[in-house]
Amino acid sequence: MTAIADEEAFATAGRDAHTTVLLQEAVDALAIHADSGRAEGAYVDATFGRGGHSRLILERLGPSGRLIALDKDPQAVEAAKGISDARFSVVHASFVELASVLERAGQEGVDGVLLDLGVSSPQLDDAARGFSFRRDGPLDMRMDTSRGQTAAQWMETASEAEIREVIRDYGEERFAKQIAKAIVAARQRGPVVSTGQLAAIVGAAVRTREKNKDPATRTFQAIRIYLNQELAHLSLALPQILDLLRPGARLAVISFHSLEDRIVKIFMRNAARADVPVRLPLRERELPQSKLRLIGKPVRASAQEIASNPRARSATLRVAERTGV
Repeated sequence: MTAIADEEAFATAGRDAHTTVLLQEAVDALAIHADSGRAEGAYVDATFGRGGHSRLILERLGPSGRLIALDKDPQAVEAAKGISDARFSVVHASFVELASVLERAGQEGVDGVLLDLGVSSPQLDDAARGFSFRRDGPLDMRMDTSRGQTAAQWMETASEAEIREVIRDYGEERFAKQIAKAIVAARQRGPVVSTGQLAAIVGAAVRTREKNKDPATRTFQAIRIYLNQELAHLSLALPQILDLLRPGARLAVISFHSLEDRIVKIFMRNAARADVPVRLPLRERELPQSKLRLIGKPVRASAQEIASNPRARSATLRVAERTGV
């Protein structure tokens, strides 16, 4: 699977289109079954977006079930206020803050957590957010517009070496050196403040293009990931979530590019391993036990879903269950 964010898929889907990817599969993975009592449990939609997963979870919850949603995007939080359900609450926070959010909510543990990573189509469709190279707008790129520096502010002060490293490491861009040099040269003539400016700079610096990919795709992805600390927050959040899961609780994660999927895969795989001491005479009951159990193989969208929602073609769903350890 390619590492680049598939903005072309959003364009194919059409402006203002937002369809939740792997909706049934992700919610099914949480195993919210009434006959097992899990429908009365507590669940977290840690990336509310526009609420597709949350609404389906609420349909499956019992009367005493609880769903806590998080999102760092103020617009997503505002959209969540349209859900009128006593079992539902929403918090303006990143999933890396989940432990403190649950502590403030008086929730000691949960029966399932869902993460739908990456950028959403409403964010890309809004030119004012600065995520898309297809629509000229201010070079912002913050998922949480209430805090932090914009992409334009970062690019104004970052060194050429720092820009090169970000584009290379988070975009896996082989022309990172040329792009960084072009950005620094451009800002000497005046500040780079719009998505159109940045896309034009990258387009002039990248001499060969990948088939069906805009030359700016990798650069925009890289700056967005770095600015929002997406990979760092994911790496910090996963161990935190593991500690919050009750025995039998499920963790379901949808990723859209290989950088984040690699983090999820390695974390789940390591947590599903038991570190057995070498050459120690242990009885079976004394052997270390793993904290997670992997559930099935990675799930990808069907051809039918991809045909109706091109964004789904890069999605991967991984699921694991908390053991009793």
